[in-house]
Amino acid sequence: MTDLFSKFDPLIQQRETLLATGVTDPYNLVMEKVISPTVAICNGRETILLGTYNYMGMTFDEDVIAAGKDALDKFGSGTTGSRVLNGTYQGHKECEEALKEFYAMDHAMVFSTGYQANLGIISTIAGKGDYVILDIDSHASIYDGCAMGNAEIVAFRHNDVEALEKRLKRLPPEAGKLVVLEGVYSMLGDVAPLKEMIRVSKENGAMVLVDEAHSMGFIGEHGRGVAEAQGVLDDVDFVIGTFSKSVGTVGGFCVSNHPKFEILRLVCRPYVFTASLPPSVVATAATSIRKLMHGSNKRAHLWENSKLLHKGLRDLGFTLGTAEAQSAIIAVIMPDLEQGAMMWEALLEEGLYVNLARPPATPANMTLLRCSLCAEHSRAQVDEILGRFERAGKRIGIIG
Repeated sequence: MTDLFSKFDPLIQQRETLLATGVTDPYNLVMEKVISPTVAICNGRETILLGTYNYMGMTFDEDVIAAGKDALDKFGSGTTGSRVLNGTYQGHKECEEALKEFYAMDHAMVFSTGYQANLGIISTIAGKGDYVILDIDSHASIYDGCAMGNAEIVAFRHNDVEALEKRLKRLPPEAGKLVVLEGVYSMLGDVAPLKEMIRVSKENGAMVLVDEAHSMGFIGEHGRGVAEAQGVLDDVDFVIGTFSKSVGTVGGFCVSNHPKFEILRLVCRPYVFTASLPPSVVATAATSIRKLMHGSNKRAHLWENSKLLHKGLRDLGFTLGTAEAQSAIIAVIMPDLEQGAMMWEALLEEGLYVNLARPPATPANMTLLRCSLCAEHSRAQVDEILGRFERAGKRIGIIG
């Protein structure tokens, strides 16, 4: 009998070799108590959180929590059904109305996760005989959506407008084409040149989907993402997003102005065959989204924090993923996985939690420490974060 797990043997060996050095398992951290959007108790120690994607700090917002508790009391703990059967409650419609208002678009669909939003929309609108043209560094959910829909995948070099245009021009003019882009790429925190990419996509007869998971709430005048910031939101056919970042809960969505969009509720398998989000979750999401419409002060503070941390880490001698702060994500490049894990552990011992990211999730076989700032981080916390990075970096030998 062939062991179906044998394909994972290299990864198992790599993990065992790493843990044999005595380093703490970086993928087995338990938060014993969460005190605020920026502080938790981890391994018995009070720890600053710098790896949660809680960009706008909405997880402890009083109005958001109150809305969830009220919905829990009125509607119970779950729906036990799909959106097309018994799973659509008043809260789901209110959440979709909040999304339509936030993006100023005609249609909105709420999914049970952000992963399912990409999986469902891409696999449904791009099928056999169609082409999906995507950035080679696209999220796993985007690739999985392509595979599920059985579309032809055409990848182009990361953030390369010319490479995108060349790929598009090689495709049959009459074929269905969907260009999938991300506003902010989650590993390095870099921003896509959406304005130019959308222009060449439209010139070559392609529809455009933009995943704004890591920019919603933070980037753009109204927090609508990179497409808004670059003035091309009206040219985007579909915007995908998640509730698990700036919104502060769980779930995913797609908004669009396409006149036929509503048919997706009957033909999108990850929407039709999945139980809907619990009433308390959509209530917290809708409340958070409406508050984010008026979050300009928090957005400004988050930008200030991002620039301060980026400059501070660069001045300490760390190698960063971008030349300047482009988003709330700041990637600190490590020499290799072993030193990256040692640095991660040293930071945790200093009372600072970040994400250790490794291949194949990272581009170009990088190992990096991914920092994601929150609008609730104070200036004093940013200064403390820099101090902890300096002490850990010198102890491990990452910086001099």
